Amino acid sequence: MRKILVLFAHPKYEHSDANHALIQSIENLENVQIRDLYELYPDFNVNKQEEQEQLFQYDVIVWQHPFYWYSCPPLLKQWIDLVLEYGWAYGPGGVYIQGKYIFNAITTGGSTEVYSHKGRNRYTISEFLRPFEQTAKLCGMHYLPYFHLGGTHRISEPDLLKKADEYRELIIQLRDSELIPIEPNLQNH
Repeated sequence: MRKILVLFAHPKYEHSDANHALIQSIENLENVQIRDLYELYPDFNVNKQEEQEQLFQYDVIVWQHPFYWYSCPPLLKQWIDLVLEYGWAYGPGGVYIQGKYIFNAITTGGSTEVYSHKGRNRYTISEFLRPFEQTAKLCGMHYLPYFHLGGTHRISEPDLLKKADEYRELIIQLRDSELIPIEPNLQNH
């Protein structure tokens, strides 16, 4: 059974029904730890050593966040900049997270259709997430396909619960499955 660390970053979590549903769907799962970065570091003073020590303990890392301006909220970017440092996560001696699995679990106000070459945002979510994928590659990690809950501003309660169940099943599969597929067949739209 793999251990999963969810690094959750939402600056207005109290206003996000979508992220509440996703977090609630996984919060009581065995071997799944959720770290709410905005709760831990409201002053943005990320404890690099503590976060690096946390990473040692887990096999799968999830960057869960709303999609802010085609990226992540600023505290998650701060976490990446500080914690995944040269000589620790990559470069000479940077071997401490090699071989771990990582992916983004994101929420968007816009639907999947607006994240396409013909849509309003002109690019796919995969294209927008390339910096995360490259970060994982640089660190020797396996970047898995993202999980996406879209259209959060207009989603019905039954659809939201269905997506939360899909997220829970994905986390359970990553925790319990003998093999983790690295190809894009876990992708949820």
